[in-house]
Amino acid sequence: MDDRFELLFQPVKIGPVTAPNRFYQVPHCTGMGYALPRTLATMRGVKAEGGWGVVNTEYCSIHATSDDMPYAFASLWDDVDVANMAYMTELVHAHGSLAGVELWHGGARTANLHSRMPPVSFDSMPVAEAPWQSRRLDLQDIRDVRRWHRAAALRAKKAGFDIVYAYAAHRYLIGQSLDPDVNNQDDEYGIASQRSKLLVEILQDMKEAIGEKCAVALRIDVGAEASRRQRNELLASISHLVDLFDITVPDYQREMGVSRFVKEGSLEGDVAHIRALTGKPVVSVGRFTSPETMLSQVKRGVLDLVGAARPSIADPFLPAKIREGRIEDIRECIGCNICYAHNSLNVPIRCTQNPTMGEEWRRGWHPERFADSDDAGPVLIVGAGPAGLEAALTLGRRGVEVYLAEATRHLGGRINMESRLPGLAEWARVRDWRVGQLAKLSNVQVFRESLMDRASVAELGVEHVMIATGSRWRTDGKGRTFPGGVPSYANPITMSVEAAAELGVGALKIVIFDDDHYYIGSALAERMARSGHKVVLVTAQGRVAQWSTYTTEQSLVHKQLLSLGVEILTNSFVTGVGVREVEVDSVFSSARRALACDLFVPVTSREPNDRLWHDLSDAGLQSLCRVGDCSAPGIIAQAVYDGHRHGRQFGRPGDTGPARERVAL
Repeated sequence: MDDRFELLFQPVKIGPVTAPNRFYQVPHCTGMGYALPRTLATMRGVKAEGGWGVVNTEYCSIHATSDDMPYAFASLWDDVDVANMAYMTELVHAHGSLAGVELWHGGARTANLHSRMPPVSFDSMPVAEAPWQSRRLDLQDIRDVRRWHRAAALRAKKAGFDIVYAYAAHRYLIGQSLDPDVNNQDDEYGIASQRSKLLVEILQDMKEAIGEKCAVALRIDVGAEASRRQRNELLASISHLVDLFDITVPDYQREMGVSRFVKEGSLEGDVAHIRALTGKPVVSVGRFTSPETMLSQVKRGVLDLVGAARPSIADPFLPAKIREGRIEDIRECIGCNICYAHNSLNVPIRCTQNPTMGEEWRRGWHPERFADSDDAGPVLIVGAGPAGLEAALTLGRRGVEVYLAEATRHLGGRINMESRLPGLAEWARVRDWRVGQLAKLSNVQVFRESLMDRASVAELGVEHVMIATGSRWRTDGKGRTFPGGVPSYANPITMSVEAAAELGVGALKIVIFDDDHYYIGSALAERMARSGHKVVLVTAQGRVAQWSTYTTEQSLVHKQLLSLGVEILTNSFVTGVGVREVEVDSVFSSARRALACDLFVPVTSREPNDRLWHDLSDAGLQSLCRVGDCSAPGIIAQAVYDGHRHGRQFGRPGDTGPARERVAL
């Protein structure tokens, strides 16, 4: 280990327990929750194995009145939950790490769709994502909330947790109690001087019930400058009840910000004063990908523990690699928020950089260990985009001889174009990390500027071929809105996405039709607007880049485009392309308008580049497969995953796919 980083591996005392180092995986969502306890526990155990000194659960419901379905959450309602959670703490403790749990009540932010219990809060307010309201808490309800917290804390202690959270952030119930807009009732919990009473009582109850054995942590946000003085007074006044402060901000787009808009360590200015204010250990996040940034914040007293969710997902072995002096091996988070998106889709999280995330139990995949292959190859992989690079790396780590052939001079495939779009530079890490790792493997040979065809494959004499030649954006309009395409798109003013990404400075009138709804259309619009062009972005959805709502960036994208003068037409589609104009129709009516247009860019769907696969289908090879976008175009995370899956399954014909974790009657 580089001696500079020794500070990061010093133990930190947190009340009655001691963290073995300063690497702290904060509570983060997983899309697994109480329904998938083995999946959840195994994933957390791998992080402990990777050196994270503290490993926390996701938000953990304390009672049926806090039900966040369809979003997966953990729970400590009963002894069955205790047994399931004990499995997690067992796997975390096996590696010498502390296990933490975040007790959670959602208040009016939960609709209780599954439990059908009335949501409760400090006022009768509209609940999240449902057309009904919460019930206003009375004094008996408040006594129940205290009782539920205390009972859940005792269950947490029984399950073996070392750190137990009270959760006063992210506008959940305790946070609602502190909010004057929500809690303004004329009672002992609602008047201005008493709004913190419930929080204080919950902390006192937890201290009394579990404080001798478990550390009591508080997750709380620090607000805007106008309210900071009051929040500071509160934190100082309760510091004797709290062993650890987990500090965040009331702006999820900053706390969980994508790299396109939010850079590493962005919360420092908000949290740096808390340590001196409270005299207690402080943890916070900042999508820390650089060991130097982590070290700097600890040395300067900003943090005692380096909080991480996404960096621990991208590389569960990040601490171990720093400890072992292998910083170049760290698989850095790219800040795409594909992890969070899939939690919001109610499936186990996955990661663009780490294809084993969520697969630790159901496929038995480990991020750092690879079973040797019974077949030594060689394997020819055609195409060095994200799928081809990952397949080559996985096979190489299994001891297979690999030939990786790339038609161009540059490795990376689609990453090369997409990482040059505004704000996406960090996405190049998908390419750069894999290229760097491949350079360490003597059994992998990389051949650039090697355009392969049937004859060249036959000349090479290999028996196993993986085709990873990617895809190209279509220009014929075929996509969600027009499955059969639009004949008039075959027009001289129509330009492909790939060509549009290279367009230089000018003053053209450009229309983009985004039928993809993720980042490509909006990123192209931003790039062109910054280059001086007049841009109109047309989308069939009600919001620009609507799928990016799942990655927390949709409103930021919309705001950015408006600030650059991009005109946005929602609920519309381009029905025809003519001479220097396009026709735009409304989704909901017969209204039609013509837009002057020098260039038209359809962002609709992609055509797989699978011609070589077809050409080799009758070549008598021992194995032939399509990998990544060549098989089924998708997001980069899917291409990486598919490359990894093919690399893992090579030579294992009996591989039956993922295990299912389910209730069996």
